[in-house]
Amino acid sequence: MATSLKAIFFLASALCFLSLLGIVHAESTPQFFVEGKVYCDNCRAQFVTRISKYMEGAKVRLECKDLEGGKLTYFVDGETDASGTYRLKVEGDHEEEICEVALIESSDPECSEIDKENYLRKSARVSLTKENGISSDSRISNPLGFMVKERVPECTEVLRELGITAGGLV
Repeated sequence: MATSLKAIFFLASALCFLSLLGIVHAESTPQFFVEGKVYCDNCRAQFVTRISKYMEGAKVRLECKDLEGGKLTYFVDGETDASGTYRLKVEGDHEEEICEVALIESSDPECSEIDKENYLRKSARVSLTKENGISSDSRISNPLGFMVKERVPECTEVLRELGITAGGLV
């Protein structure tokens, strides 16, 4: 009887201790890692092609803005590595905000144009909350591209391979 009472007491103590650990973990500030790539759009196609080049040293910024008034609530800057990849560490949960990664500065003066057309999205939106069903702390954003001033001659063939011609889709 005394042995079973000790076992029950031990199990109850262990359960309380594990519950406290869960509370401490739940109250810690969420942390995310946003990853993406920056490329040189040498065909001015505004998507990655087989001849696109990923850019080392390009600068990007993640900005989170309030849903209501659009006020800037958080930002972090980053730079791409040799593979054209950036990895931004983000502190906090941003459920009530719109967060986007945008191009800041190109590392290549020959490929530094950002298209100014109104209909184009110039950033990659990411969801930075634990309340969206994504269990991982990593978030992957869409690739972002700087453009060359004049497309390279190989682009005609590359785009034809994709079914795109001067007249539109094949």
